[in-house]
Amino acid sequence: MDVICNQCMGKFKISDEKIPSGQVVFIPCPRCKNRLTVDTRAERPLTENDPIKTVQPTRSGEKNLIETISSSTYDASEKPFDFLGPGVKTVLICESDPAILSKLRFALKQMGYHTVEPPSASDALIKMRFHAFDMIVMNELFDSPSPDDNPILTYLNDVMTSVRRNMFVALITTRFRTMDNMAAFNKSVNVVIHLKNLDEIAKILRRAIDDNLAFYSVFQESLIKTGKG
Repeated sequence: MDVICNQCMGKFKISDEKIPSGQVVFIPCPRCKNRLTVDTRAERPLTENDPIKTVQPTRSGEKNLIETISSSTYDASEKPFDFLGPGVKTVLICESDPAILSKLRFALKQMGYHTVEPPSASDALIKMRFHAFDMIVMNELFDSPSPDDNPILTYLNDVMTSVRRNMFVALITTRFRTMDNMAAFNKSVNVVIHLKNLDEIAKILRRAIDDNLAFYSVFQESLIKTGKG
């Protein structure tokens, strides 16, 4: 099983025999000691009846597990992102309409992004567990009957702030005007883009990304001044 730490982004492989099957367990990252979540159940949404257990091994047991992770065999076929060149950016495109998806794919590739196009929300969430995408572009109705119950947006609301801060999220919608900052804040995304402006999405995304970088530049300077950076 491959595991990526959502804090230090370290990539590790754990022998399947070392992890109990049919459970959610927690183990320490061997690099930064962050608590990692490992789900060995069939891939499906969590329910309130699912068993979730915290593994608290002895010191020697913990050492053996870390050694197993660090020394495990690399499986190249399951890690396609590892073969991208340095500096290549990745984007997850969550869109079901073929015509809209084609426009998004073309625009984002022109912007230099490596695109990934999951067929469903569950597949998107699986990919997000194992890779930190630079950008997510999604239709608010992607694999969801209601824009207010989108599982991907729900997941993003629970992502650690330090990880979410490095992920740019653009929401395709028919409910809000393009670049509506209040709507973006309300939906916890970086920018909203109305469907009618799709032909200009590259220009809109570039501007929104520049605004986002400028904001976090000021934010980081403030943290440094207060001794928190």
